[in-house]
Amino acid sequence: MTDVPFLDLKKITGAAREDLIEAAARVIDSGWFVLGEEVRRFESQFAAYCETSRCVGVANGLDALTLGLRAMAIGPGDEVIVPSNTYIATWLAVSHLGATPVPVEPDERTYNLDPHRIASAITERTKAIMPVHLYGQPADLDSIRTVAGRHGLQVLEDGAQAQGARYRGRRLGGGNSIVAWSFYPGKNLGALGDGGAVTCGDVDLADRLATFRNYGSRTKYHNEVIGYNSRLDEIHAAFLQVKLARLDAENDRRRAIAGRYLSDMQSSGLLLPFVPDWAEPVWHVFVVRHPARNDFAQRLAREGIGTVIHYPVPPHLQPAYASLGLGKGSFPISEAIHDEVISLPIGPSMSEEQVDHVIDAVNRLA
Repeated sequence: MTDVPFLDLKKITGAAREDLIEAAARVIDSGWFVLGEEVRRFESQFAAYCETSRCVGVANGLDALTLGLRAMAIGPGDEVIVPSNTYIATWLAVSHLGATPVPVEPDERTYNLDPHRIASAITERTKAIMPVHLYGQPADLDSIRTVAGRHGLQVLEDGAQAQGARYRGRRLGGGNSIVAWSFYPGKNLGALGDGGAVTCGDVDLADRLATFRNYGSRTKYHNEVIGYNSRLDEIHAAFLQVKLARLDAENDRRRAIAGRYLSDMQSSGLLLPFVPDWAEPVWHVFVVRHPARNDFAQRLAREGIGTVIHYPVPPHLQPAYASLGLGKGSFPISEAIHDEVISLPIGPSMSEEQVDHVIDAVNRLA
């Protein structure tokens, strides 16, 4: 039987082993381990990759979101529109600043924030909208920005799962977009530990971010604001340069697998992903829906196929947000999604034999 792990990080990382060892040696030999040349070089490379001017590396994706919002002057008493269907980090960033996350339901076809539902959630305290490019597929940015412009709101994009994705032909992060990224090892662009960044075309905002991440300091021992210790490490910046050079090829492999799944699973009875014609996803995960997904996952496991549920419980039903009083039934679209979604393997290291095995098993067992 052909085993198919959900994501084989050992194999993915092993393919770049020699380059990663060389990068580690470069850092060791430099004797400089925090906010040095490796971070500056990666920031420059990733900004150029995203077709924008500035990148500020931070310690992780949650800090990227939190510091991005703080650089936008979001704070206590403010409200931020967030998707009801997302990983909880999107909400946590808002809460860490003393602001309130205000959830809005997704478009049920794409699972991303539904622009048509945003206006009814806006109040006099709303300061920003935070769309998530969930599962590696771009949100409908033009429509979201139209709503934001009409109400004088800022937009911070959560691009944690979408490095390299394109919206209407342009990379996410391009131009004046403000995007928070995660480089957690399982992401399409992953470090060998935690890491994150914010990209933007606003020099002043980037400078504020760089100050916040380093104890509120631009000059050593001179602290202008109450900051954080949230710096992308030199070693991970060096590793990320190696991984960035491989990102497009790995995303292309993910797209090829997704294409096979979309064409060859049509008869499975599963609800397959929908991709708008303006979106070019990078397939961080390939999410399908099954009304009895736990049983389906067990059947696939017996075939040696790994799956993951992204995500079993929506943020509004997590104990962390019980104080908001948003009980079951508050967001029925998200709740239905979270009850039925299951992610199939789509890692860039998968062989054609493994892809064939997944397709065959899904068509037999769904």
